[in-house]
Amino acid sequence: MDTRAGKEVHDLIGFVGLRAHATAVGLLQLSAELVKAGVLQEDAVTRIKAAIADELELSRPSTVSKAEFDRTTRRRLDRLFAGDEKLAPGPAAEPATETGAHAADRSS
Repeated sequence: MDTRAGKEVHDLIGFVGLRAHATAVGLLQLSAELVKAGVLQEDAVTRIKAAIADELELSRPSTVSKAEFDRTTRRRLDRLFAGDEKLAPGPAAEPATETGAHAADRSS
């Protein structure tokens, strides 16, 4: 997806309000079910992860380098799709200060 089309989709998704954990969990489950049924191949999952990473890049904080953001995002997406990492609560649900596992997750 080119940058302009990606931005348009980004704006539409934000307008509809699809940025929710329930939507993300649904996508992860749907992808796993389609792979298990032999409908979705691994290269398709790779393209799905790339589309998600490209979307997230549009909201990258300017204080984080593009290379670091991309590396961290793609690593976490790989872990999510593999079932190795769980979705953390969204920013509205997080406490003001991070401690323990949440702080450790953020640093990886």
